Amino acid sequence: MVTAVLQRFASDGPSVHVSPAGVFDIGGFTITNSILYGWISALIIIALMIYIAHRVTVKPQGGIIQFFEAGIEFISNLVENAFEDKKVGRKYVPYFVTIFFFILLNNWLGLLPFVGEGFHRGENPLLRPFTGDLNATFAIGLFTMVLVYTASVRESGGLRKYLRHFFVGSPFNPLYFVIGLLEMFTDLTRVMSLSLRLFLNVTIGEIVIAVFAYLGSVAAPLTALPFTLIELFIGALQAYIFTVLATMYLAIAVNHSQDHSHSDALTEGEVPETMGVSSPQGARG
Repeated sequence: MVTAVLQRFASDGPSVHVSPAGVFDIGGFTITNSILYGWISALIIIALMIYIAHRVTVKPQGGIIQFFEAGIEFISNLVENAFEDKKVGRKYVPYFVTIFFFILLNNWLGLLPFVGEGFHRGENPLLRPFTGDLNATFAIGLFTMVLVYTASVRESGGLRKYLRHFFVGSPFNPLYFVIGLLEMFTDLTRVMSLSLRLFLNVTIGEIVIAVFAYLGSVAAPLTALPFTLIELFIGALQAYIFTVLATMYLAIAVNHSQDHSHSDALTEGEVPETMGVSSPQGARG
């Protein structure tokens, strides 16, 4: 039996496409199958979100509305609780909710039966999962980290104060200075870590489904179904992990900068409110 399986793979093997392929050109720019499906998915997501926004009411509803309401509430609580100042966290809830659902729905839309080998243009698939393209996940990671860096600098009160949070002590100390530089370098690698994690999980799942669909032959829907269901869970998990990491990156920078500001205030002789001392104007007996 094992020999028969190996011979079957040796004959032609399952159709696996790791890299995107061009399907047509627009103004000299090549549009790949992953970009094309990314556009289609974006339109579907926008239409779905507009529909849900018009259907949301004060009274709880069931079905897909309840699913999205639960997801929004879950991510909102996650973002707010990551910040010491909940008001700061609430400002960025819309961004992280958008990132979460964009990745989640793109992961799930990539599992539809017609994506991949359903339609072809020449020898290449016409449609390919958007998050199964490293270029796409890199763009998502880059956009997310640009948002994180911009917000971190703004909430820290300037670039100088933001850079200070990389140094645990005085930057004039050679040891602290080297550690700070290493922290800054590690921080810059987050774009690749976010994009590679998402890309590899989606692509490996795509390969596993293709292999078991190939082994199932005429029974491909049955042999691939368990792994497709697993990929539904993994797609949601990867969207959650991506959102959690991006939130933590921003929260760590903001919370650390606030701690520095608090320390500076104490150094200058200011009395913190938590010590129970208030101004005469604020006293109420």
